[in-house]
Amino acid sequence: MNKEDLKSRLTPEQYAVTQNKGTEAPFSGEYDDFYQEGIYVDVVSGEPLFSSTDKYDAGCGWPSFTKPIDKSHIDNHLDMSHGMIREEVQGKESGSHLGHVFPDGPKDAGGHRFCINSAALKFIPVAELDAKGYSEYKQLFE
Repeated sequence: MNKEDLKSRLTPEQYAVTQNKGTEAPFSGEYDDFYQEGIYVDVVSGEPLFSSTDKYDAGCGWPSFTKPIDKSHIDNHLDMSHGMIREEVQGKESGSHLGHVFPDGPKDAGGHRFCINSAALKFIPVAELDAKGYSEYKQLFE
C-alpha cells in the first residue's frame, strides 16, 4: 500500500506511529485501559498480532502483552534512537512500527512485555471474529 493510500485511510496519529515510528502519549491510547475479549490486528494490514488473553496492565501507559499470537507475524529490530537501546516490534506483513518489547514482563509468562501503541492496532471483539474473517482465532477464547 502506498503512502497516499495510507494517509487517506489512517488517522494522522496512526500514520505517524506506524509509518514514522512515532509514539502516542502514555495513557492516551484507546487500548491502554481496555480489557474486552478479542484480538488486536495490525491497523495497516489486518494481520493478527495479539490476543486479549495475553494482555495485562504493566502500568506503563501503553497496551502490554506477554506474547504475540504468532511470532511469525512480527519482526524485531534493534532500535538505537533517542539515546536508548531497545528492541522495536514491527508488523511482518506491513512493516509498520508497532512499539517495543522489553525483558521486564511477568516471569511466569515468559518475561516479555510487548509495549504496543494503540494507534498501531485495531481491536476485533470475539463476537465479530467470524464476520471479520478471523474465525481461526476463536479457539483462543474457548
